[in-house]
Amino acid sequence: MKVTLRYFDDCPGWRVADERLRTALDEVGAPVRVAYEVVDTSDQAESVGFQGSPTVLIDGRDPFWDPSLQVGLSCRLYDTGDGLEAAPSVAQLAEALRSAVESA
Repeated sequence: MKVTLRYFDDCPGWRVADERLRTALDEVGAPVRVAYEVVDTSDQAESVGFQGSPTVLIDGRDPFWDPSLQVGLSCRLYDTGDGLEAAPSVAQLAEALRSAVESA
């Protein structure tokens, strides 16, 4: 399994996502190294379909893809069930990781 965290520096939510992602990986027991990919231009955001920072990709797929979101350089918000937050919850990330492991 390959996990990538896409972000841009001006959005602090990626650091929250990184911490939660590491916790979720430990919880799931997936010994995966996280790759980091900086998206810093509008052209690059358009070419990779970047829906905002942070974006977590699992095997190249965004498990939180939302067709109502625009592509571009923006801070992304996630509905965690406890309101909107700057990153998916640990539980949401763990569920997405488990699904990827089961379908592999």
